[in-house]
Amino acid sequence: MTDFRVEKDSLGDVKVPKDALYGAQTQRAVENFPVSGIRFPRVFIRALGLIKAVSAEVNAGLGLLDVNIANAVHLASLEVAEGKWDDHFPLDIFQTGSGTSTNMNANEVIAARANQMLSGGSVHPNNHVNMGQSSNDVIPTAIHVSAYLQLQEVFLPAFTHLHAALRKREAELDDIVKTGRTHLMDAMPVRMGQEIGGWAFQVQQGIERIESCLPRLARLAIGGTAVGTGINAPKEFGSIVAARLAGRTGIPFQEARNHFAAQAVMDSVVELSGHLKTSASSLMKVANDLRWMNSGPIAGLGEIALPSLQPGSSIMPGKVNPVICEAVMMVCAQVTGNDAVITISNQHGNFQLNVMLPVIAHNLLQSVTLLGNASRLLADKAVAGFTVNTARIAGLVGQNPILVTALNPVIGYDRAAQIAKKAYAGGRSVKEIAAEMTDLSKKDLDKLLDPRPMTEGGIGEK
Repeated sequence: MTDFRVEKDSLGDVKVPKDALYGAQTQRAVENFPVSGIRFPRVFIRALGLIKAVSAEVNAGLGLLDVNIANAVHLASLEVAEGKWDDHFPLDIFQTGSGTSTNMNANEVIAARANQMLSGGSVHPNNHVNMGQSSNDVIPTAIHVSAYLQLQEVFLPAFTHLHAALRKREAELDDIVKTGRTHLMDAMPVRMGQEIGGWAFQVQQGIERIESCLPRLARLAIGGTAVGTGINAPKEFGSIVAARLAGRTGIPFQEARNHFAAQAVMDSVVELSGHLKTSASSLMKVANDLRWMNSGPIAGLGEIALPSLQPGSSIMPGKVNPVICEAVMMVCAQVTGNDAVITISNQHGNFQLNVMLPVIAHNLLQSVTLLGNASRLLADKAVAGFTVNTARIAGLVGQNPILVTALNPVIGYDRAAQIAKKAYAGGRSVKEIAAEMTDLSKKDLDKLLDPRPMTEGGIGEK
């Protein structure tokens, strides 16, 4: 019994751990939701702390909150934002769909810490810390703020880094002509720089897609309170809080244009998640292409060798696997699944409130973080360091019967197909068979069947 203290709420007495900053409502949620052990990520608690800090400033400035109480709430909230009290945020993400438990967790921790600062003051979690707010506008606001912060600090720098790494390799390897592949079958030659340039463009487009939705993500629900009407909050509260958050973060936050939409649905989050899923799909392609090109080293394609990072087998000595590519691919699969959950969750915006906000927050922030971390890994531990087996690549290009495609404009498709079939069946070169089956000179065949000009497009001789 000495390890606990007794707190009261509207439902009665609750035993709370003696040293916990949180109170009765948080403890009830701890007991009610022992589901996954997954807590809200650091950036979400950071966002909550920032929202509470600027709300206290605004309430004091509007003459609604005692200055001493406001100062203590402000300082305690900043400590929460900085991560000083993360151990006092124990709640599972699978909880009440509005996130009320986590909003009250923040209110209770901040109130308790503010009272410590005031040496036994009377800061109340609802009356003071939550003044002018509701869980129903605070949690959607925290989702937007935390997602924007994580995009700005993790995802966009990492994707920009990957893009730069790909462009560097594109330039370095542009002179290497290799066999193109469609349907995993040999196709016309491409330059390795062209192939990598395609990957780089995918990543660039991913950045552009994310950036395109940032203005909508910057619109915040704060000020709508319980149902979007703004009950118990000054009319200017939302706009001032958004402006103060913008000042603290350097992000152009603004009040939502329509509070009923901002609290009932997470459409901007679904849009963002869709773009993250697209980026995951793109990254899956890049990682899988690298994995295929690295396959072998004897019986696979063997075009490149990814850096050797760790032993690949507990039973086969000397085996090395494309572990970074595989880790990235699993991240991409997870992000795709996260998007499905976010999409389904957004459909449960029943009347004036979405009731799946915590899982939306978790999945969105996980997707942003995983993709950012995985893309940086891919850049540094796969893209930057792979080596090219130029001799093997050149040999495969020279043996490729599909080179006969370059003769189509000169001898026609049907005759070219006959040459390719005969070359493949006999294990001979297209040039050798074409010399036998056409009246083209050796000089003409050398020009027409030179793989490098084929990568430039166009018709006939270069």
